[in-house]
Amino acid sequence: MAFSRRLEANTVQKMIAIYCHEMHGTKGNNLCAECLKLFDYSEKRIDKCFYGDDKPVCSKCQVHCYKPEMRDRIKEVMRYSGPKMMFKSPLLSIRYMYRKIFKSNVSSARKSKEN
Repeated sequence: MAFSRRLEANTVQKMIAIYCHEMHGTKGNNLCAECLKLFDYSEKRIDKCFYGDDKPVCSKCQVHCYKPEMRDRIKEVMRYSGPKMMFKSPLLSIRYMYRKIFKSNVSSARKSKEN
């Protein structure tokens, strides 16, 4: 998996862990079955991204590759965990914001994918 996709998978994993630990009472590297299923699904979606190595951050993407149910679940996780990320994992947060602002030009990613 390319660096940008691995970084996004790590960010999603951290966000799901924050959510699961605080909402479902899990500890350490453990996730409940529901959150583990969501993480596995999101990792597969990131890995199979239409844009490949030129993948934008999901929040900037115009291709909705998640099933509606899973999309609603990941949105809930991100809404809850997003504000906590700067305190729980500042490096991932800064890298994500950098990619969102400077590296997530969907139109240029699409053009490079088509060529």
